Amino acid sequence: MAKLGKRLKKAAEGIDPLAQYDLAQAVGMVKARAVAKFDETIEIALALGVDPRHADQMVRGVVGLPHGTGKTVRVAVFAKGDKAEEAKAAGADVVGADDLAATIQGGTIDFDRCIATPDMMGVVGRLGKVLGPRGLMPNPKLGSVTMDVAGAVRAAKAGQVQFRVEKAGLIHAGVGRASFSEEQLLDNIRAFVDAIVKAKPTGAKGTYMKRAALSSTMGPGVKLSVSSLISGA
Repeated sequence: MAKLGKRLKKAAEGIDPLAQYDLAQAVGMVKARAVAKFDETIEIALALGVDPRHADQMVRGVVGLPHGTGKTVRVAVFAKGDKAEEAKAAGADVVGADDLAATIQGGTIDFDRCIATPDMMGVVGRLGKVLGPRGLMPNPKLGSVTMDVAGAVRAAKAGQVQFRVEKAGLIHAGVGRASFSEEQLLDNIRAFVDAIVKAKPTGAKGTYMKRAALSSTMGPGVKLSVSSLISGA
């Protein structure tokens, strides 16, 4: 096991590694220990009782956090004509069609979210091997393949978070910044957990939400009481 550095050891003081803390208490503990020189991201990690290798146990979706993520999101849109203009007016950072596809194939990906109109999916589909592994492939189930490109751009900019369970049943997301108030972080976490609960797949058996933890970018993790997490969602 890797040894903790002096800074992390000090930050971990007062945290019982075996205890599970109430959500509100954990938020306060994590905020108090986020003392890096930059505004640390507050992250939640959940261990779910699912096996995503089975289609009926996949957990995937999108949720708008009430107070955003605190992160500047760069949005790319595949669209033409009026829809391209709508995307630009809504604040999209990159808008294009075949020209954008060529840029991406050339290795330039300077965006965090990708949106496309349905008629552009023939072009976007050829980028699957590039965008897919990065989680950037537009998907109609997540609202990123749509004719309402303006609404999708505004939602992404406002702090919409996409989530997808990983192979080991883990799911995690940034739910704000250390500079957020405790109330803002609580609102965001509850919104995220509520979305995970609503996304419970039909094939999930037994305990759905097994474990949970909260941490900041540079701080120690704090285990959460799952019962308080769900009851507060």
